[in-house]
Amino acid sequence: MTNIFDTRKPCTPFDQGMTLVAVIELSQKTWLVGGIVPGLKRSPSKKLTGANKEDEALKLLLRWRDEAIQSGQEIKRIAVAFESGRDGFWLARWLRAQGIEAYVIHAASTAVSREHRRAKTGRLDIELLQRGFLGWLRGEVGHCKMVAVPSREEEDGKRPGRERETLVSQCTRIVNGMKGDLARLGVSNFNPKLKKAPEKLDAVRTPEGGPIPPNTIAKLKRDMERLSQIKEQIRQIEAERLERIEKAPEEKAHAMIVLLARVLGMGVETADMLVHEALSRKLRDRRAAARLGGLTGSPDESGSRRREKGLARAGCARLRTGMIQLAWRMIMFQKDCALVQPKSGGWRLRGSGFATGLNHWLRHVGAMRRAGSLS
Repeated sequence: MTNIFDTRKPCTPFDQGMTLVAVIELSQKTWLVGGIVPGLKRSPSKKLTGANKEDEALKLLLRWRDEAIQSGQEIKRIAVAFESGRDGFWLARWLRAQGIEAYVIHAASTAVSREHRRAKTGRLDIELLQRGFLGWLRGEVGHCKMVAVPSREEEDGKRPGRERETLVSQCTRIVNGMKGDLARLGVSNFNPKLKKAPEKLDAVRTPEGGPIPPNTIAKLKRDMERLSQIKEQIRQIEAERLERIEKAPEEKAHAMIVLLARVLGMGVETADMLVHEALSRKLRDRRAAARLGGLTGSPDESGSRRREKGLARAGCARLRTGMIQLAWRMIMFQKDCALVQPKSGGWRLRGSGFATGLNHWLRHVGAMRRAGSLS
């Protein structure tokens, strides 16, 4: 894998005397911009409250650059950073289009005070981000980590799969709610997921021999109607995805999806998730791929203590869930494949990419099956 962007340290050397460093604390109504300007004794900051806060921030950065030049400093670089959050990556893309070096800080990678009660203000947040961003620019590993900024096309390509996942979870929630309503009445022989369930609902009888109460029937019918609409939306998403793949099969992402979908036990949905959530990223090596899914170990070593606390479960939960399901399907549908054959107390896994992460899970599944806890 090509190492184009390293989230732990920058790719260019840092000269603080020629670099204007700024951080932005984003909120829904106001932005707080703090800067470290060469040639100025003070560390300026300004709160932005206008409708076009990005334009105000750009004018502010250019004004600070002019002030540094007037004080005798030569500014060759403007570096701006802000934490990842609700605003996404649009601001970083917009700043880069204006010729400004923009980065997005991983929100969970910045160290904070562990005191039970600590002050929390915008000014303190700006100082914390400045310390972490300066350490990262100097190349000191551990201050903070950056997030790779995707393009609009890459970000938009993830939307159908994530929307489908949300709709599936809504279906599960609705079905569980209907089953709970029926269980409270003692009805256990009726499947609310059937297509003709609304028509048969009036004929259902409770153990006492009476019909389902009218308010409960009205609620169940509304839930069934909502469930039918969500299932139709899921079918639309799947049909549109197949249509896009058929129209442009030579596109890189589509070609990868078609290739992965040929694997026995892996459908188009899993292939689409793997491509857009992991394989389309420019990761450093296969260890980075395993860390992305949270499928790496978390050792606890201090002094003479040596123990392993299990998988870290950090990173992309969506990818981790898909990889666990894929590991199970490989064992279920490819029992004779050399990839999942037991060997030397574990499960053998060849290849690259997610080999590190899958090996952890296949070893765990293999140990449970040998112990008899799994059929």
